[in-house]
Amino acid sequence: QVQLVESGGGLVQAGGSLTLSCAASGSIVSINDMAWYRQAAGKQRELVADITGSGRINYEDSVKGRFTISRQYAKNTVYLEMNTLKPEDTGVYFCNAEILVLFRGVMQFWGQGTQVTVSS
Repeated sequence: QVQLVESGGGLVQAGGSLTLSCAASGSIVSINDMAWYRQAAGKQRELVADITGSGRINYEDSVKGRFTISRQYAKNTVYLEMNTLKPEDTGVYFCNAEILVLFRGVMQFWGQGTQVTVSS
């Protein structure tokens, strides 16, 4: 009854930019944390950035100064603006959200993932 739908991935040259978006919909009472994770081929999924319900932000060290996470609270949407992309940023990017679901309590949800490929 809750869905996270991502968009914005694609192929870009090194040094380029992309912006990902993730919109949550369904029986949502409120959303706590929203985050972006990525998973490169053959590697474990890792946290890229997260933003709490109060707006506190955390970044993985390798993306600090290049990526910006933001939320549009009224639209239950989180964004990830990615600048100065590097080949090592390549991977599938997943949206994650901690959501208070109507009659169900707090639950974690994942988006379907969107591919980001950075060519050198």
